[in-house]
Amino acid sequence: MNSALPTSVLRPALPFSQRELRDALGQFATGVTIITARSTQGHAVGTTVSSFNAVSLAPALVLWSLGLHANSLPVFQGCTHYAVHVLSAEQQSLAELFARKGADRFSQTAHHDSEHGVPLLEGCAAVFECRNLRQHEEGDHLLFIGEVERCEHHAGLSPLLYHAGHMHSHGIQK
Repeated sequence: MNSALPTSVLRPALPFSQRELRDALGQFATGVTIITARSTQGHAVGTTVSSFNAVSLAPALVLWSLGLHANSLPVFQGCTHYAVHVLSAEQQSLAELFARKGADRFSQTAHHDSEHGVPLLEGCAAVFECRNLRQHEEGDHLLFIGEVERCEHHAGLSPLLYHAGHMHSHGIQK
């Protein structure tokens, strides 16, 4: 009698709640970024985002997403350029500032403008200056594909991480 188990067994998909999905996705550690742009009226905007990813090296493409109900969504939809700032472990307070609704973000933040007028934040682990190449609406988010026109990084800086609903620097939850 052969007691070996089959190598593949189909099992039915079990229902799950949005909270269960968030908790499961939270097990994937991500970096913390701030995306900045300038509105057509000249106002600087920025938001904290953990959904950032590389798409391609040739051409140089990156991806990030923003909720469809975000106040800054119209600015990012209409801008020609934006910047993705990978935050260093020492920039948790900056991430929290840019995550707060109604905060006066740029008056409290060291920055300068790119050649396209995009605010570039100081002291980040990496910065990607991007042309707003494509956008795709999927579910409750808009996906942005950016063509990287310039990038810089500071290898000596450790990144700020987001895991299980909390920010972490140097492996220690803050």
